[in-house]
Amino acid sequence: MLQFIGVVEKANERGVSKVRIFDEFREGLEGLDTFSHIIILYWFHLRATEERRRVLKVIPMGRAGNPKVGVFTSRSPSRPTSIGLCVVELVKLEGNILSVKGLDAFEGAPIIDIKPYLPRIDAFPDAVVPQWARHGP
Repeated sequence: MLQFIGVVEKANERGVSKVRIFDEFREGLEGLDTFSHIIILYWFHLRATEERRRVLKVIPMGRAGNPKVGVFTSRSPSRPTSIGLCVVELVKLEGNILSVKGLDAFEGAPIIDIKPYLPRIDAFPDAVVPQWARHGP
């Protein structure tokens, strides 16, 4: 069963978002502030409708000229699972409040999980991606 562990309280305020982890999971944050970057998994709560969860083909980033691809080939928030993933910079950890840079979740988005970013297993500098995916949002 999916259990939420927190919520995005403030999204992208001057580039920094605030994430509140529920008190019952606070102990699980111990040592997280020894990492500069973390991975946040969250729920696309504004896109979790039956219609949006049936989407199987998208135009990545909604950009004209990008090819229509399968949803699992994109980072589209319209997807069967409604799960988002974002690598963020951990700016500060105060109690159960995380201040992070680079989070692309909206205010109110439930947090599913947090994992430390480990460059030795999470980064692949020689990874191959199609031309359309080499440009930012």
